[in-house]
Amino acid sequence: MTTPTDSNQTPVGDLALLGLLQLVSPALPIGAFAWSQGLESAFELGWVNNEDELGDWLEGVLEDGLTNCELPLLIRVQEAWANGDGQTVAQWNEWLHATRETAELIDEDIRLGAALVRLLVSLDLLPEKDLIPEDPGYVTLFAWAAHMRSVPARQTLLGFAWAWLENQLAVACKAMPLGHTAAQRLTERLRPQLVMAVDNALEKEDHELGPVIPGLALGSALHETQYSRLFRS
Repeated sequence: MTTPTDSNQTPVGDLALLGLLQLVSPALPIGAFAWSQGLESAFELGWVNNEDELGDWLEGVLEDGLTNCELPLLIRVQEAWANGDGQTVAQWNEWLHATRETAELIDEDIRLGAALVRLLVSLDLLPEKDLIPEDPGYVTLFAWAAHMRSVPARQTLLGFAWAWLENQLAVACKAMPLGHTAAQRLTERLRPQLVMAVDNALEKEDHELGPVIPGLALGSALHETQYSRLFRS
C-alpha cells in the first residue's frame, strides 16, 4: 500500500523532519508519560526483572503487537486522511478500539487522542469536524499530524515506533532498577528491530492485521486492580 507521501527514495524535507521530531518528542504535552501499556504489571508480576528480560519483552510486543497493529494501521489512516476519506478513517479508528483487550488500553488510546486534539486546536492544525471520527484515538490523530507535516509514511512509522520505545524505556527507568545507561543499551539493541518492524508492517495485507500479545493483555487487565502503581495502565 502506498500513500501520496510515501516513497522509500524521497528524503524527508527539513520542515517535515522537524514536524515529526516535534510529534514524537517526550515533551509533547499529551500525557503519554502517565501510561505504561501493561509494562508496570509485568514488573509487579515478576515477568520482567532485568535488562535482558525487558529487551525480550519489548521485542515481543514490537513483533507481535505494533508490527501487526499500530504500524500498518498508520499507513492506512494516513492515506485516508490524505484522500479526505473520513469514512475510512472512522472504520480504522473503530477497528483499533476493537483490538484493545482491556479498559485501560482503550482509555489510554482515547485520552491520548483527546489530548492530541486539544494540542492540534491550539496549533490550528485540527482537521475539519466532519472528518473527525467519534472518540478519535492517538494513532488516528498521529497519522493526521504526520499527514499535515508532509511526513512520508515510512518515516511516520519509524517515528511512532521510536516514540513507543522511548516511552517504554522511560517507564522502566521509573518503575524498576534500570539506569539510563542500560536504557541506552536497550535502545541500541532495539533500533534494528524497529526498522525490521516497519519493513514488515509495510508489507501487511488487511486480513493479516491484529495484535497477538496475550501476555500484555493479561498484565493490563491485572493492572486495573494492582494495589500500588505509578502509571494509569
